[in-house]
Amino acid sequence: MSTGHVLLGLLVERPKHGYELKKEHDHRLAGAKPLAYGQVYATLQRLERDGLAEVAETQQEGGPERTVYAITDSGRAELERWLNTVEPSAPYVASPLFARVAVAGKAADGYLLRQREAHLARMRELTAEKASGAPARVLAADYALQHLDADLRWIETALARMREVSNA
Repeated sequence: MSTGHVLLGLLVERPKHGYELKKEHDHRLAGAKPLAYGQVYATLQRLERDGLAEVAETQQEGGPERTVYAITDSGRAELERWLNTVEPSAPYVASPLFARVAVAGKAADGYLLRQREAHLARMRELTAEKASGAPARVLAADYALQHLDADLRWIETALARMREVSNA
């Protein structure tokens, strides 16, 4: 995910200052790693430098001065390009779960059983979170649940293959 593109997407609705963008990012991308304020402001400066965003105004309403940014026409075009780019599937398996199993040898089955229990516990937590009804939270929970479900299916396959090898 490109932080710059996400911020441009949030600026499409209306001009916003960095604090507001950070809060909206963390709310709308519930379940994603929260942005650090420093990352937001550094990204805004880069977007401005590249002509994708511009300073719309500076506000000072009883607090610190806040710079409000707006998306430019070039920023809209770049956002449109990014939104229409199909994300390629990952060319490599880059999973800590897979890496541990690959090097664990015969000890992998114990690890897989513990990991299965941890995944099931997390799935119960996410299912409970979905009850909140907030659309962003529900989407994030659904996404995470689908990934955990895929991991669980792989864990079951790996356990079965390991049993086949040990019985051969």
